[in-house]
Amino acid sequence: MSTPDLCTEEEVSHLVHTFYAKVRDDKLLSPIFSSHISNWNFHLSKMVDFWSSVLRGTARYRGTPMPTHNALPQIDIEMFHRWLKLFHQTTCKLANTKMRNRADELAERIAQSLWYGYQIHLNPDKPPDQLRATLND
Repeated sequence: MSTPDLCTEEEVSHLVHTFYAKVRDDKLLSPIFSSHISNWNFHLSKMVDFWSSVLRGTARYRGTPMPTHNALPQIDIEMFHRWLKLFHQTTCKLANTKMRNRADELAERIAQSLWYGYQIHLNPDKPPDQLRATLND
């Protein structure tokens, strides 16, 4: 459940900027992100809008993430696992426990949805593989 009382905009911005700093330094994920994001300020602003929308209910995000992710070449399940691991490494340091728990839950669901969509896009006749739970990794 998203609610304005769950967290502040500053907390959302901190989460997004801290997380994507990890992504940009990551040997596995950085090449994918760097080759598709030319304006990091714009991307970070869009991600703040996204997380503000899902965590705080602000409805600021406007976008279609599925086609964007489906257009990426050579994404594999390990990249999704790594994205989640970095996300959880970021959220585990948040002082706001309710925000942390909700963000982790949403990240798992979002990653699973994007992974399903990506697999179905590439191979519509094959059932998609499920991501394993990563919160305890």
